Amino acid sequence: MATSKSSENYSGFTAEERAAMKEHAREEKKAASRRGASRAEKEAAAEQDVLAKIAEMQDSDRALAERVHKIIRETAPELAPKLWYGMPAYARDGKVVCHFQSAEKFKSRYATLGFSDQAALDDGVMWPTAYALTELTAAAEQQITALVRKAAG
Repeated sequence: MATSKSSENYSGFTAEERAAMKEHAREEKKAASRRGASRAEKEAAAEQDVLAKIAEMQDSDRALAERVHKIIRETAPELAPKLWYGMPAYARDGKVVCHFQSAEKFKSRYATLGFSDQAALDDGVMWPTAYALTELTAAAEQQITALVRKAAG
């Protein structure tokens, strides 16, 4: 049986990808354990989970994540914080609209602010859905605020 070149080079998921999937499974179990709690209790617990995850980040990513979290919570309070594959994320009706990915998460050289297909960012036939973050200047904060406002619809 012939094999293609691409299948010969495939070595499975990276350790970081496997770790993210395991984190997601833990997040789902934790969410299931909160089923009897009130909506306010669930939201407060999810917010604390996100803040705890941010607190675990390396200094440079933590500073970015804290500021992005604040911008999103102030700009789009209707987006609920939650963990998504071990990353701080913000959801509408349980579906992730945007998320913050630290540089160390997948050993990248920069952190990323990403948007899902739930974000109302459609602009023509092509538009960006992820933005590299190296620092948050006043101009970058204004751009993030505008993106979050648009994404939240």
